[in-house]
Amino acid sequence: MNAIQISIELAAFILGVGASYFAWNKALAKKAKTIVENAEADAEVIKKDKILQAKEKFLQLKTEHEKSTNERNSKVQSAESKIKNRETELNRKAEELQRKNKQLEDLQAEFENKINGINIKTEELEKIQKQHVVQLETISGLSAEDAKKQLIENMKDEAKHDAMTIINDIINEAKLTASKEAKKIVIETIQRIGTEASIENSVTVFHIESDEIKGRIIGREGRNIRALEAATGIEIIVDDTPEAIILSGFDPVRREIARLSLHQLVTDGRIHPARIEEVVNKTRKQVEEEIIETGKRTAIDLGIHGMHAEIIRLIGRMKYRSSYGQNLLQHSRETANLCSIMAAELGLNPKIAKRAGLLHDIGKVAEEGEELPHALLGMKLAEKYNEKPDVCNAIGSHHDEIEMTSIYAPIAQVCDAISGARPGARREIAESYIQRLKDLEALGLSYPGVLKTYAIQAGRELRVIVSSEKISDKDSETLSFDIAKKIQDEMTYPGQVKVTVIRETRAVNYAK
Repeated sequence: MNAIQISIELAAFILGVGASYFAWNKALAKKAKTIVENAEADAEVIKKDKILQAKEKFLQLKTEHEKSTNERNSKVQSAESKIKNRETELNRKAEELQRKNKQLEDLQAEFENKINGINIKTEELEKIQKQHVVQLETISGLSAEDAKKQLIENMKDEAKHDAMTIINDIINEAKLTASKEAKKIVIETIQRIGTEASIENSVTVFHIESDEIKGRIIGREGRNIRALEAATGIEIIVDDTPEAIILSGFDPVRREIARLSLHQLVTDGRIHPARIEEVVNKTRKQVEEEIIETGKRTAIDLGIHGMHAEIIRLIGRMKYRSSYGQNLLQHSRETANLCSIMAAELGLNPKIAKRAGLLHDIGKVAEEGEELPHALLGMKLAEKYNEKPDVCNAIGSHHDEIEMTSIYAPIAQVCDAISGARPGARREIAESYIQRLKDLEALGLSYPGVLKTYAIQAGRELRVIVSSEKISDKDSETLSFDIAKKIQDEMTYPGQVKVTVIRETRAVNYAK
């Protein structure tokens, strides 16, 4: 194949390809035209749909707007109607108010006219009253001022006697009503507690079988008795008292140690300084154990728990302490039971009251050397060993040395007085007892018109004899009240004191 033939074939191929291209291009243009026409038709349809939707939306909005406008117009019309009705009502009330104001003005004018008439009548009455006063002064011979003073004095005396009668009636009624339940509680509390009366002294008497033992106790040149006194801290008095040795000392625990030691030494028969020291030390340990055991047993018997060990020991020491002849532990147990029963009767916590009653005199057995009253010292000890504030306040205030802030404080105070004041509980020094009776009689004699006074029934009643010429029957009631009030304010005494004023008139003649 030569070059010319190749060129011819190549040209033919190129011509074929160009014809094909032109044919394809023509078909493509035709297809594009068809697509454009279809798109324009679709666009026209969509346009018509959108126009229809827009018209429908417009109509819907127009309908809703008309509806809301109608509702608003309806509300406005309703409000206008209410306002018109209110205006009508206000106009009616205004007219009624004007009518009432007119009536009020008429009444005020009428009232002023009546007042003027009353003033005129008052002036006339005053003139008539002055005329009557002048006539009365002329008839009685006294001026109006003098008669007024005399009337006031008479009324004052009558009012004073009437007031005293009323006071006595009120007091008697209060005693019958207000004190009824209190007396019932106290009496029931006392009746439910039965205790033995115990009396102890500041010395202990140690009995021996024969006086020969006195020499053995004294020892050669007094060495045994000196060793015993040094070991126990108790003064041992050996005198002419038959078959008795006196142990003297302020501390009752030491006296008990000395008594038990002497008993063991005399029983054993071996009495010399070394033996004395050994026995005293052994006895001291036994007594300390007994003290702790007594404290624990007391707390268990009373149902009191959670006490500090030192408080338990102090309770045990009460066994060897006495107050006015009354055993302190027995007194504290009795007071605790009284407090518990009284608190239960009053609806309070009996456990707290019992605790306060048991510990109220704990300061009397304190070993600390502070110069404080036993109530305050006991309160400090209770606070130190974490007792409750109610208990501490009841301990510190049962002799009124601090203010009572706890409801249990007056209960402890009252029960302490009940336990100490019962018959046989304590002994009173004769001198102070006689002095109290003398003070009672002297207080009654200090009033004018009193002739004699007699303190009877161990100072529980004061009989006052008055002059019948100076004191009337009504004055007797006043005098009795005044004396009782003064005794209550100025004197200290157990229980209560009855004041009886006696007034009598005697006429004596002789037939000859």
